[in-house]
Amino acid sequence: MKRKIWSIFVLVAVFCIVLAGCSGNSTKEKASSETKSDEKVTIKFHTHGNEASYNWKETIAAFEEEYPNIKVDLVILSEKGDTQEATKKLDLAAASGEQMDVLMFSDPASYAQRVSMGMVAPIDEFINEEGYKVTEEYKVDTQIDGKYYSLPGKFNPWYVLLNKDHLDAAGLEVPTDWTWDEFAEYAKAMTTDDHYGTYFHGPQNGGWMEFLKLALASEEDDTEFTTADGKSNLDHPLFKKTLELRLKMEKEDQSAVPYTDILSQKLHYRNQFFNQDSSSILIGSWMNTELGGTEQFPLNFHVAVAPYPKNEKGSTEGFTPVTTDFMAVAGTSEHKEAAYQFIRWYTTDGQIVQGKNIPSWSKVSEGDLAGIVDKILSGTVNPEKVDKDSLINVLTNAKSSKIISPVSYQAEIYKVINEEYEKLIFGEQDVEKTIEAAQERVQGIIDSNK
Repeated sequence: MKRKIWSIFVLVAVFCIVLAGCSGNSTKEKASSETKSDEKVTIKFHTHGNEASYNWKETIAAFEEEYPNIKVDLVILSEKGDTQEATKKLDLAAASGEQMDVLMFSDPASYAQRVSMGMVAPIDEFINEEGYKVTEEYKVDTQIDGKYYSLPGKFNPWYVLLNKDHLDAAGLEVPTDWTWDEFAEYAKAMTTDDHYGTYFHGPQNGGWMEFLKLALASEEDDTEFTTADGKSNLDHPLFKKTLELRLKMEKEDQSAVPYTDILSQKLHYRNQFFNQDSSSILIGSWMNTELGGTEQFPLNFHVAVAPYPKNEKGSTEGFTPVTTDFMAVAGTSEHKEAAYQFIRWYTTDGQIVQGKNIPSWSKVSEGDLAGIVDKILSGTVNPEKVDKDSLINVLTNAKSSKIISPVSYQAEIYKVINEEYEKLIFGEQDVEKTIEAAQERVQGIIDSNK
């Protein structure tokens, strides 16, 4: 019932936003001249990021010094950095008609959904006026349906963390370019009576579904369980490849932590890696701030970083799942140019000033990147135990796949795929039957939502 009430509320909010967006068109000429005149404007910036994680005071002060005609009024939607809480508060603010100029989204689903709701304004005219290509300027492509509605802030690609002591004991080098087959070989070689070669943290109850899209995510496009036009993508050979890989590593090679252990013991990737129960983990680079160990998870070995594996040997592409902050201009903003000016600065020079994350900006120099990495690692207990060169190599060469706009019933699809995977890994059906059953159930969900 709560779900239905919230859905009705969101629909009402959408209606209000669309009406406001229509009336906002008359301010376009005003917006285009704001930052070129002496007129001072105040823009409101709604974000899920708190001060501790984003260093806003120093960052915004640097922007206002460079752009004295623009004042940024920061609205932190969740002091604890809870993205779900922040998203709900953002929707409430939009529905109540609050001033909105700059919006920050933490994930593709929230971003794409608010674009479809009309909450976000396209920024192509500003990009064209500057004369740059987003795909050349940034490592994350934020395009939706041929238009740009945001610029990417931080750059958190997925990578493979390796216990370098286990790697050395197995006589293996730190990979700088490898395939999923080689990943499996490494895991098998590092497996001993004391520990497994790797740990996959998902899927779990319809969550952490990245672990059933391993091979799909190594590509530039078609990386989701549904295609860009809303069709099932489960007949993709790389979905089958992922299932075969997971089955082989757990059952045949016995190099991956058993799925039953993950569920029954409620295992977590941090414990598995830092307690040396697994020699490697595939995870996102939000882990950068913990690589050198923390008080909760001390580091008693050396750590190296390898890129997300590729599907084919010799491939020049290095695609990987990437998390970022989507910096957008609000559809109802009366200060669109000033808002754009802020997100453009923040996603470039502002990332260097902030010094909290690796930027998506492609123009970051090696020196700046090394400095940011040093600053991040210095916050850990034993930064000297981290192979910094391998980390920088991965962060420099990783690329983001294209965004596939999520469907509104994504959670339902995730749930049934998770259920069919469990039948596979528990030995109740083979790979072919798993794909067939998942296809049939997912198609039923798609048809019922047409």
